[in-house]
Amino acid sequence: MNRNCNSIGVKAKGYRSDASDFNAAEELITSVLTEFGALDIVVNNAGITRDGLLMRMTEENFNEVIRTNLNSVFNITKACQRPMLKQRRGSIINISSVVGVKGNAGQSNYAASKAGIIGFTKSIALELGSRNIRCNAIAPGFIETEMTAVLAEETVKSWREAIPLKRGGTPEDVANAVVFLASDMSAYITGQVLNVDGGMLT
Repeated sequence: MNRNCNSIGVKAKGYRSDASDFNAAEELITSVLTEFGALDIVVNNAGITRDGLLMRMTEENFNEVIRTNLNSVFNITKACQRPMLKQRRGSIINISSVVGVKGNAGQSNYAASKAGIIGFTKSIALELGSRNIRCNAIAPGFIETEMTAVLAEETVKSWREAIPLKRGGTPEDVANAVVFLASDMSAYITGQVLNVDGGMLT
């Protein structure tokens, strides 16, 4: 999908790819560079859940979550590092979760993948910082989306009440944090985890 947003001077193009596939990730970054000539910002946001207690969790349920949530971050970051190193700039933003910070019963696979993202983020920040490439993570809390809309209202209400700001987050709350970490406003920030959770982990 090509879209020229001439009214605001922006060129946009959508791609379909599987970030959990190493070769597909390489091909995606190559296509972006061919089309746009440079790569300044990468947001790793692929994620799935396969919740269940450990005693009932299958090996495939564990591996599928790790492959989609964590391997994808490695694949895309590995593919984008070369052009960013060449241009000596870039901002990589990895979407983790408060579950990766705190853990959660019934989500050992998801928590492991999101905690892995945090460790990966800090390591890449140390590796690439000298080349002016920043790498940070965002850890969203309870974000109200189409996925949470199917939950019982009483459950959602109890979660809201447990949050200091007394509301669930919005996708815009997370997007605004991404914009901050992608921009020069955060030029001296790298290797950090920004909790966007309404104070949930406070």
